[in-house]
Amino acid sequence: MTWISIIALVLFCIVKVLMTCLPSGAVEWLLGKYKLHMKLSNDHTDILYNGRKIEGDTKADILNHFNQAIVREKYSLYPGSEDSYLHPANADYSLTIHTKAGKKEWKLLLSSYKDRIDVVKQYKNKIVVYSTYPFELDLDKMNKA
Repeated sequence: MTWISIIALVLFCIVKVLMTCLPSGAVEWLLGKYKLHMKLSNDHTDILYNGRKIEGDTKADILNHFNQAIVREKYSLYPGSEDSYLHPANADYSLTIHTKAGKKEWKLLLSSYKDRIDVVKQYKNKIVVYSTYPFELDLDKMNKA
């Protein structure tokens, strides 16, 4: 009985040390799995504005602003309220972003208002809605692209 207690204590100590001293790569991976606002890369991302694909400097500018955006608030999504976020009625402009992160393909809908930007993140049947502080985009550039 004493040996079982000693072995269990040693195993518990080893597990505790491993959990508190994870390498930084493992910690970043774990935190990245549950991160609300993802960072987008230029390689695996397509941006649509009014059904037209945006390329070049305008795309890089939009991605840069999006990556630097700060999350303001996460919204609670109730059954039946998804449509109001997926098809906003009085938004200044809306962007659709298709991106690939690892094996997952995400669809992001950005709806801009004067005081915020609502982001709808879709993956399969899951929808997450949050808002960020507004960032300025040049609409004339997007219309020309």
